[in-house]
Amino acid sequence: MQFRDLKAQYQVLKPEIDAGIQAVIESSAFILGKAVMELEEKLAAYIGCKHCITCGNGTDALQLALMVLDIGSGDAVFTSDFTYFASAGTSSILGATPIFVDINLDTFNMDPAALEVQIKRVLVDGKLTPKVIIPVDLFGQPADYDRILPIAKKYGLKVLEDGAQGFGGNIRGKMACSFGDISTTSFFPAKPLGCYGDGGAVFTDDDEIDARLRSLRAQGKSSIDKYDNREIGINSRLDTLQAAILLPKLKAFMEYEIDSVNRVADWYMDRLRDYFVTPTVLDGFLSSWAQYTILLDGKEARDAMRSKLKDKGIPSMIYYPRGLHQQDAFKWMGLDNSMYPNTIEATMRCLSLPMHPYLKEDEVNTICEALLEW
Repeated sequence: MQFRDLKAQYQVLKPEIDAGIQAVIESSAFILGKAVMELEEKLAAYIGCKHCITCGNGTDALQLALMVLDIGSGDAVFTSDFTYFASAGTSSILGATPIFVDINLDTFNMDPAALEVQIKRVLVDGKLTPKVIIPVDLFGQPADYDRILPIAKKYGLKVLEDGAQGFGGNIRGKMACSFGDISTTSFFPAKPLGCYGDGGAVFTDDDEIDARLRSLRAQGKSSIDKYDNREIGINSRLDTLQAAILLPKLKAFMEYEIDSVNRVADWYMDRLRDYFVTPTVLDGFLSSWAQYTILLDGKEARDAMRSKLKDKGIPSMIYYPRGLHQQDAFKWMGLDNSMYPNTIEATMRCLSLPMHPYLKEDEVNTICEALLEW
């Protein structure tokens, strides 16, 4: 049994993927070839925004977005405390200071009330200028933008949506990666839409931001002469082979994979909700189920359950074993665990189960039977 079965997906899509790879090899257009442009157009149309700018990975996507927002030293960037390191590390690498926000334990996403508390704290302290909020669409469900966007407007902050795990989710039909002033996603293989290596994308409706992002991803070159560099950028392009792989995967994702993962989530929910704390999807929200994460009674129970599943050949994962404020890279900030009670609880109780569009009902039964034996 696979935690996320990329082999099963490949067997279904093999003819299209193989043909796409072969076409790129025959064309020898390995950098910014035709498939890249086609993918950017299809991604923008799917999200419902004007521009999609692909790049080398999801971390670069976040960094490029912050660069185009001119984030740097003295700026405060607010993000979830319960997320992958890149959500905060990208602001640090530009000289800004990440400000961590506790989560809502029901959804694992940023708690809007805690966000406003942190914004006020920074304003009172007066050492940093609040600039950007990076909500993270964790485990497939978009963040609570109904409450976050008004807070951003109230304090004059930009919103950079980290949709690396939320791609494919929506709120009342409005797609993840369309809520921020600028938004990003990742095509890491295990993400809802993954390639066979690294890849990422930035989404925007702003023509000037689009043009600048295309320059920044190519060392800050001008649109006329690639040897005329107007500002300092980075080298971060999605290669054509990855784009060719993503095109048939995007088609399958839109046509049936989102429905399939939600069917798998329903199977889990029906079998587990009376025995475990199962994921909460807010009214009007649709999750793309990057992960299916339950809560156990505590760290000892969680770790024992994971060991038991492993003994039965059932993979599981812990996302995440520590909050960002607990990372060694941020210990200089001196942040106490008491500021992040829900993050701390999540790190000790979370267990993510196998989840992907090709998971069969009998496999879900096997997983749930092993859980319920406990």
